[in-house]
Amino acid sequence: MRRKASLILLALAVFFAALSPLMRWYAFPRLAKIPADQYQDMVLEAKEATLLDYGTMKAKKVDKVTIVQTLKGNVEASEKIEKTAGRDVVVWDGLSYVQGPDGKMVSKIPERYIFDAHTQEPVHATGEMVDGDPVKREGIEFKWPFLTEKRDYEYFDAQARITAPIHYEGEQDFRGVNVYYFEQTIPWTKVPFPQIMPVEGITPESVAKTGTTRWYTTVRKFWVEPTTGAPVYGEEIHKEELRGGTLLGGREKVTAFAGHVKMREDYIRSTVDLVKSQRLLVLLMTSYLPWGFLILGAGLLSLSLYLEARSRRPGDPTPTETREPEPVSA
Repeated sequence: MRRKASLILLALAVFFAALSPLMRWYAFPRLAKIPADQYQDMVLEAKEATLLDYGTMKAKKVDKVTIVQTLKGNVEASEKIEKTAGRDVVVWDGLSYVQGPDGKMVSKIPERYIFDAHTQEPVHATGEMVDGDPVKREGIEFKWPFLTEKRDYEYFDAQARITAPIHYEGEQDFRGVNVYYFEQTIPWTKVPFPQIMPVEGITPESVAKTGTTRWYTTVRKFWVEPTTGAPVYGEEIHKEELRGGTLLGGREKVTAFAGHVKMREDYIRSTVDLVKSQRLLVLLMTSYLPWGFLILGAGLLSLSLYLEARSRRPGDPTPTETREPEPVSA
């Protein structure tokens, strides 16, 4: 019985030892993915900002500018693209809505972001755009890959429609979460006017006829939880200017918007809580289960060898048979 039990334990030990690397290197890359129907929103604020008054065409100080960002998974579009792409695809329909202190719209920029559900690499397909302009993204946007590395990444800037490095600047603690800090600087760049302007009757085409151009620069900062690749916090030091043309009345330039954009406190708390829960799921597949299976396999192997050794140990000596004395012949 000991021999049979040791063989069963040996088979289980081999099974769990083989399951450990399979879970980490085979199952995880295939099972970990962004849901196609995910929806998320974020509210950011720039307090004590500078904003252009289009009525007077003069910049003025305002108490607060609010930016509402939404990302909505488009399941129908992702399923359609998957048929030709041959891989799991996520389509995010995003909207960045900026409003002034009076609640009126300052800008409204829609975009469609298409990417691989597992690696977060961009997938190029019909419909990929920013504010109606077709784009071909390179690099990441919004989210880093699972198991983010301590290195620079290429990050897509939707305002300038360009990709530029976002630099790894070190490891930090953010509200009890270990994060990687990344920073990107976009120098002054000429960018398109939004398709929807804040003043009725003004269009990008009518502004273009005046010779006035729009310029933009930003310092983008992200604090990313590396296991999930999800940013837990973000900031931008954002500046926009209108330059030249008859629209400015002879002035060389005027500030259209300038402010230090930060996530609102309630969204910081909810984001940190969400990322903490998602982190446990990723760690389960990348660390806890693989190491648990490996330790279990080693324990079963030890027990198997112990039982095998017991089964081979010599038994106790057989007792000598005692004969009855035979009668002696006369």
